[in-house]
Amino acid sequence: MRRRLFGDGDDGAPANMRMLDTEAVYGAVWSRPGLALDDRMVCALAALAAVQRLPKLGRHVGAALDLGLSAQAIVEILIQIGIYAGFAASEEAVAAAGMVFDARGIALPEETAREDSLEELSARGRKLMQQLHGARATGGYASPDNKVTGALYPLAIQYGYGEIWFRPGLDLRRRALVAVAAFTALRLEGQVKKFGQSALNLGLSRTEVIEAIIQTAPFGGFAPALNALGALSEALA
Repeated sequence: MRRRLFGDGDDGAPANMRMLDTEAVYGAVWSRPGLALDDRMVCALAALAAVQRLPKLGRHVGAALDLGLSAQAIVEILIQIGIYAGFAASEEAVAAAGMVFDARGIALPEETAREDSLEELSARGRKLMQQLHGARATGGYASPDNKVTGALYPLAIQYGYGEIWFRPGLDLRRRALVAVAAFTALRLEGQVKKFGQSALNLGLSRTEVIEAIIQTAPFGGFAPALNALGALSEALA
């Protein structure tokens, strides 16, 4: 699996960890059934970008291209994690990916001009929230009656659901994978629980959601992945 992803080149593992890395990361996690290899790469990129492991991210961007992910899809993954980890994290992740694209002579498609009003973004975002979360769409921090979280959450609706989730280059199913993986790596168990359930509404299976969480373990830690699985198990019981 290591050779399949990175060829015979160096994937960055220190020599004294290479045996353990090969067995635990590539032999155990990356080789599990239940989630396609390119979807595992989507989760890996999301987790690495969220926790800002930029040298490792760059190597995985190259592997993602070799697996057939488009440069546009990779950039969309890195942009989306900005909702969860901050847009500063997205900027640095996109810059790291850009160096790989430049080295391979890959040019990204230019951004198309957008003229959507804030009202349009809000309406589109609320519609997607309902599709994704159903009856849980306006609960907890998302409640319109919460005067404290309501100071910020309308921006998440407009620019998260209404803008980023609708950008071309990455479908809703994979955006759900990005959300689950990034929230797991960031140790945001409440959001993992919410989006893990909601991912089922976008076509992911229970097994795929569980595997998306497990896939983050080499990058964000096994303990956070276990905690996320514990939170999700309550929701899926």
